[in-house]
Amino acid sequence: MPQVIATTVYHLNELPAGAKNCARAWYREGGFDHDWFDAVYEDFERIAEILGIRLNTRTVRLVGGHTREDPCIWFSGFWSQGDGACWTGVYSYRKSSAADLRVYAPKDQTLHRIAGRLQAAQRQNFYQLSAKVTHRGNYYHAYSMDIAVTRDGPFSQEIAGDAEAIIVDALRDLASWLYRQLEREYDYLTSDEAVDETLIANGYTFTEEGRRFG
Repeated sequence: MPQVIATTVYHLNELPAGAKNCARAWYREGGFDHDWFDAVYEDFERIAEILGIRLNTRTVRLVGGHTREDPCIWFSGFWSQGDGACWTGVYSYRKSSAADLRVYAPKDQTLHRIAGRLQAAQRQNFYQLSAKVTHRGNYYHAYSMDIAVTRDGPFSQEIAGDAEAIIVDALRDLASWLYRQLEREYDYLTSDEAVDETLIANGYTFTEEGRRFG
């Protein structure tokens, strides 16, 4: 014969400290499954555009048969030595990129240095350099990016000075910068403060031991 069993449930702020930790662990392990990195990707796409980078895209199939084009950005993290981020696309000179980047990200000295190095390499080669960035292997980090730099002038001139190495290093540094932004965002979103805010805002309830219920 069916029986009704009553269970008392609690909101996060009603739980003792140990049970709160259990509730947070549930969210981090199972509830934290959305595309939390979308805002970081959007920011990176804008920065890439300012610098003169046209990111490759890939077709992603959605529920219902629809599709969308996502940028070719990948990362793995954040606990192994080989973790990192990478991207693929084509870089070429964009006028006023360094100045525009300072307007967009006025306090980010790392991005300013990257833009400045790209600008200096281009100036040395009459702004004729471009680079094709591809990915190789099964890992995602700055050194899984193959970067081929060419000079596109009308007279088939060779690349002057050490501009090729500067371009390669700057584009890889940009991938490393992206990884640090992803890591920072992940650390924030999984912090006790951010998790607590999410659990409370969504009205999740738990047993006295902190197990999800309801």
